[in-house]
Amino acid sequence: MTLSLISLLSQDISGLWLVLKTSTDEIMHQDITPLCAADIKDQLKKRFAYLSGGRGQDGSPVITFPDYPAFSDVPDKEFQNVMTYLTSIPSLQDAGIGFILVIDRRQDKWTSVKASVLRIAASFPANLQLVLVLRPTGFFQRTLSDLAFKFNRDDFKMKVPVIMLSSVPELHGYIDKSQLTEDLGGTLDYCHTRWLYHRTAIESFALMVKQTAQMLQSFGTELAETELPNDVQSTSSVLCAHTEKKVKAKEDMRLALNEGQNILESIREPLAKSPEQSLNQDQLDNQTTVQRLLAQLNETEAAFDEFWAKHQQKLEQCLQLRHFEQDFREVKASLDVLAQKIATFTDVGNSLAHAEHLLKDLTSFEEKSSAAVERARALSLEGEQLIDNKHYAVDSIRPKCHELRHLCDQFTAEVGQRRGLLNKSLELHSLLEASMKWCDEGIYLLASQPVDKCQSQDGAEAALQEIEKFLETGAENKIQELNKIYLDYEPILTQDLLEHVQKVFQKQESMEEMFHRRQASLKKLAAKQTRPVQPVAPRPEALTKSPCPSPGVRRGSENNSSEGSALRRGPYRRAKSEMSEGRQGRSSSTGEEEESLAILRRHVMNELLDTERVYVEELLCVLEGYAAEMDNPLMTHLLTAGLQNKKDVLFGNMEEIYHFHNRIFLRELENYIDCPELVGRCFLERMEEFQIYEKYCQNKPRSESLWRQCSDCPFFQECQKKLDHKLSLDSYLLKPVQRITKYQLLLKEMLKYSKNCEGAEDLQEALSSILGILKAVNDSMHLIAITGYDGNLSDLGKLLMQGSFSVWTDHKKGHTKVKDLARFKPMQRHLFLHEKAVLFCKKREENGEGYEKAPSYSYKQSLNMTAVGITENVKGDAKKFEIWYNAREEVYIIQAPTPEIKAAWVNEIRKVLTSQLQACREASQHRALEQSQSLPLPASSNTSPSKGNTRNVKKLEERKTDPLSLEGYVSSTTLPKPPEKGKASPTSPDKKAKRHEVKSDPTPFGLQGWSKTSHPLEAPEDNDGWSSAEEPINSSDAEEEGGVGPRKLVPGKYTIVVDDEKGGPNTLAVRSGDMVEVVQEGDEGLWYVRNLTSSKEGWVPASSLSVLLSKSSSAQCLSSSESSTGSALLSNSSSCSESCGGPLSDLQG
Repeated sequence: MTLSLISLLSQDISGLWLVLKTSTDEIMHQDITPLCAADIKDQLKKRFAYLSGGRGQDGSPVITFPDYPAFSDVPDKEFQNVMTYLTSIPSLQDAGIGFILVIDRRQDKWTSVKASVLRIAASFPANLQLVLVLRPTGFFQRTLSDLAFKFNRDDFKMKVPVIMLSSVPELHGYIDKSQLTEDLGGTLDYCHTRWLYHRTAIESFALMVKQTAQMLQSFGTELAETELPNDVQSTSSVLCAHTEKKVKAKEDMRLALNEGQNILESIREPLAKSPEQSLNQDQLDNQTTVQRLLAQLNETEAAFDEFWAKHQQKLEQCLQLRHFEQDFREVKASLDVLAQKIATFTDVGNSLAHAEHLLKDLTSFEEKSSAAVERARALSLEGEQLIDNKHYAVDSIRPKCHELRHLCDQFTAEVGQRRGLLNKSLELHSLLEASMKWCDEGIYLLASQPVDKCQSQDGAEAALQEIEKFLETGAENKIQELNKIYLDYEPILTQDLLEHVQKVFQKQESMEEMFHRRQASLKKLAAKQTRPVQPVAPRPEALTKSPCPSPGVRRGSENNSSEGSALRRGPYRRAKSEMSEGRQGRSSSTGEEEESLAILRRHVMNELLDTERVYVEELLCVLEGYAAEMDNPLMTHLLTAGLQNKKDVLFGNMEEIYHFHNRIFLRELENYIDCPELVGRCFLERMEEFQIYEKYCQNKPRSESLWRQCSDCPFFQECQKKLDHKLSLDSYLLKPVQRITKYQLLLKEMLKYSKNCEGAEDLQEALSSILGILKAVNDSMHLIAITGYDGNLSDLGKLLMQGSFSVWTDHKKGHTKVKDLARFKPMQRHLFLHEKAVLFCKKREENGEGYEKAPSYSYKQSLNMTAVGITENVKGDAKKFEIWYNAREEVYIIQAPTPEIKAAWVNEIRKVLTSQLQACREASQHRALEQSQSLPLPASSNTSPSKGNTRNVKKLEERKTDPLSLEGYVSSTTLPKPPEKGKASPTSPDKKAKRHEVKSDPTPFGLQGWSKTSHPLEAPEDNDGWSSAEEPINSSDAEEEGGVGPRKLVPGKYTIVVDDEKGGPNTLAVRSGDMVEVVQEGDEGLWYVRNLTSSKEGWVPASSLSVLLSKSSSAQCLSSSESSTGSALLSNSSSCSESCGGPLSDLQG
């Protein structure tokens, strides 16, 4: 149908185009003189011949040749052009009769007359009827002309007669005076200049009309051949271009018409001046010509206007159609998106709050989608209007209108259906909530009834009345028939909701059963005849042991248990207090106590589940109401430049947290609703997933900073208004931080009421794990605030501890005054203890609010743990300890805020050094076993030296280092004993031992620089100063004790203090000052020794070796500042590596 209408419209336009083309062809094919007055204007101005407009008696046009002395000088070309032009002016009918030539030679000579006549006769281009010659008027010339004409008559033989006239009156006999100009004695009004102007204007107008016709024909062809575009932009462009061309064409036609009217008025000007005058024939012909051109131009304009109206209508309807089609596509896409979104509204809610939230979301969604639906309906009405206006594309518009109405009706029906289901869900959850609340109040009522008061008949009756009164309220609150629930709410009963209904109903039945049992017991007590009981005063100790209940507890017992405004946590706290009060002065049975604890556990579990559901809903609300709206094109204009592409910064990984809680954790928590004491397992199974909170908390400072910059953005205000939130977004961004800290409080409550339950250990472990996560989150928040560290902090291993301390430095290197000043002026440093290094940073408080006020840490120095040792106690202050580096070349005295914090740090550092020592020992033993295969045997023994090593390995395997607990920050260190008087051997500065650097092979553990030493495993561990390269016995306290007596040799590196060059053939010779390495003990008191100075090896008796090494009274001083002045002649490696470089950078203020 559409194609046929378009075809008919095209045929109409084609017909109009043919009319327009015929009109323009008629104009363009007119015989317009090829020679125009404008072309020979200068020649016509000479006026050697003119067409005055006079006519002969038979209507022959009269051409006058006035007296023109220079006629003979006129070039033939000019003469021919003027003759041709003048003969072309009269109509074909008049020109067919023949022309009358009037040759005025009255002032000329006969010779000129003869020449003029002969020239005219020879080159006149048209028919001649008569030639009239006014001969010269002079006597001589007239006589000469008569004689010459008689004798030369034959020369003047022409197709028409030539009449020689002697005077003007004779001329009047041939031509009426009215047809002759004044110079020939006539009355004809003729002005050559005016005639030349009219001829030029008429011909110019005729040319203008022809050009206008050509332009219209070309434009009409373009319009007729234009194909209709397929899009709005192209159609608009075509319509605009065609309209501009049409306006220009109309302007050209207007100018042409004005020109014609002006010419016509100029031709009629004589009549306007004098009505008595009349126009001559040529003037009438000019008037007719102009009128004919104007009429043709008007007809052409009318035809063009009609054609343009049809063409414009076609383009406008095409543009309307393209607009309609484009709007239809956009609206349909919007409706399709709405249909997809409404299809996702399948959830009916798992709680009352969730159902309310879903219903609110649906209402909000319906409000947002109303604009799209209204636009679709308006577009449908617009299409109907196009059809009523007889649009040519009716068959294309009508189906689209029907489709739009159908989609709108379908969407509205779907929204109504979803609202009905959510209302059903809201109704069901309200019923379930009422039932659960009724059950909780009933359980609280049973738990709050004091058993001792119920022993009397009056008390039992009062309790029985209280129970019966409560049971009467069940008609409004409890579930009456389960099958009716199934039938009424069948459309929304998902598997989870069905199970929830069944659990609530089971809980209700269990509670009612408890009430019935209690009723039966109370009825027996009320009916029982009790004998009189002699009242006895309470024992004094009972009064002292029975504390008075707090006022808060009394108020809790006096409140009505069914009061709906009570907080969720109120009942179980009041129940706990009142049961404690009720148990005072009486002995309650174990069963009743366990039942009370079970009630309290259920209350804690209910609070955990309720708050978890609210938390999940709040996260969803933020993600949908704020985060998703940042990608909404309709809200983009409200976003400031600072918020563009900053969604991840503002919300962090909140979406990841939401999905974990909504899809996993909440559902698993609901599985423990009937066994709340086992909920610790749920936390333990998902403890790894809780690490996502560390990422969120690390991003929180950036989020807070962005919020402060953009909190006034209209986007947030609009979103808050739509969500109807009383609090701004920053309050909701704090929810994850608040939630992760809430878990440990709930776990503590649950653990309090589950001491003797099966899941108590899991609850304790879950609580410890959550506290560990909180500590890790807190530590990571400090760790990311470190600035200036060039390396990768993750390469330093796990962060174990962090805290602020006062630090003094005592370096062997540097100026003495600087060292002394450092002792009295502490530096405030924040230490970060990692598995592989300890970092010293300077804490810098920031100005600002919120997270911007959090401190930052400027990196100053780091110490490699492989070269670190500690002194656990410093004289005079129980809060101080020492960390020294590279064999006490650098000593850092650390003062903790409290002794407990110091103990925790010392224990943690000891753990790190112990683990490094263990790794070093294992590597050393491994190398010793390998070397034992190639050691030379002493001459006096056949035993293998590996036996001693085997014993050491066995001792090493038997020794276990227990991990030190940090809980409570309790120190387990032992204070050093005071030195015994008289036993400390004096030392002199000249005997101060010199430390030697020893390079060792790397161990399999990657700890470069471990000294190849082995130490006695029997040494006690309750010493203060030690490092991972030596036993704890090597302490400053051991030096101060100054014990005497033989000292047991241990493998290690030593300095010889006595010359012994009398070695036997199988023994090693050494000199004082040599550096030796005692490798291992063999049989019969022999030790295998390697002289590092002479690079020789051999066996040395233990007695000799003891003498060579025994003069050192402070052999292994490692940590005490006093020991640095002693004679450390026998010095062991004081750290994991003495070949390690110094600290990365000096401590700076």
